[in-house]
This record gives sequence, C-alpha cells and structure tokens, in this order.
Amino acid sequence: MSGQATRRLARGDRLVLASHNAGKLVEFSALLDGYGITVLSAGQLGLPEPEETAETFVGNAALKAHAAAQASGLPALADDSGLCVAALGGAPGIYSARWAGPEKDFPGAMARIHEGIGDDPDRSAWFVSVLCLAWPDGTIRSFEGRIDGRITWPPRGTHGHGYDPVFTPEGRDRTFAEMPEAEKNTISHRARAFALFRDACLPGD
Repeated sequence: MSGQATRRLARGDRLVLASHNAGKLVEFSALLDGYGITVLSAGQLGLPEPEETAETFVGNAALKAHAAAQASGLPALADDSGLCVAALGGAPGIYSARWAGPEKDFPGAMARIHEGIGDDPDRSAWFVSVLCLAWPDGTIRSFEGRIDGRITWPPRGTHGHGYDPVFTPEGRDRTFAEMPEAEKNTISHRARAFALFRDACLPGD
C-alpha cells in the first residue's frame, strides 16, 4: 500500500456503499453531501451480500468493501459496526446485526441485551465503527471510531436505527434514538471513523 497513502476520491466519482441497509444509505449520503460524490448502495446495484466470516470489525469491513469494489468496478466503502456491552463480555460485538436475525428484529435483540445484563450494575457499553475504502485494484484503507456510553432501559426514542434506542453516550442524558440525525452524526462512532476517512480520502476544497 505504499505509494497509495495519499490516494483520494475525486469530485464526480461514484462510490458504492457496501450495504443493503436503507438507514445506512441515508446516514452516509448525509455525511458525504457536499463532496461532489454520487453514493450508490450495493442494494441498488443488486450486488450480493458477502458472508461476514471475519472475527473483527476491521476484517468484516474489508471483506464487504473488497467484494463490492470487485463486483462493481468502482471504489466501495463498507462499514462494520456494532454494540459492545461490558456485562456481556463485549457481546454482541461483531454479531450485532446477527443478533437481530434475518427479520432485523432489533427490539428482540435489545431485549436480549437487557435480559443478559440482568442485575449486573455495570451498564457500560460502547459502539465501534470501522470504515473501509476498497478500490477495484485491491487497495484497502481502514478507519476506526468508538464512542463510550451506557445501556438504557427501557428503549427510548424513534430516530436512528439498530440499537440506538438503548444507548446513551457518555455525558448525555438522551439516547442516540432521541437525538436528531444531525446531532447524532456529530458525535457517533461512525462520525468519528468518518472524520478520519474524510481527512485521508475525500477531496479537499
């Protein structure tokens, strides 16, 4: 990867978001607004979802980005993110989406977390997001963001997606799901990973 350290996307480029999640497409489209880049999702292009067989957030993000770049012939950005709960030994972690099952039953997954914590007084948790940009020639760069907080029960709020209704960031009294998208996008794990990605890979002024 030496020699590719300063490689950036350019205005007018098309970028594939390696996801079939409509919520993520909305979130990333907002984050990328103003850079002159057209964002297409893997779902819109009819690309298959690769099996996430890696054992880390970085590994799964790279796997998804590489598959989308190879299938589309375009640079591809993948996010692998998850909620880690201290009382559950860091679970669900990389299995966060799978805990919700094929029906995307996040209310059920949140209830599973609540039941798993039980009477444990440690409610600490953290969200991790790894962004991986892959190019059709095999070049891959990864960026990781994290935000700490605590599990809140019962769930609160109607914004966001996934586990947002049960996660309250440190120093805040509202869950992610109680925050407008624009506010969440300034502090979230994904925003922190995106800031690193932006500085390294997006076109400047």
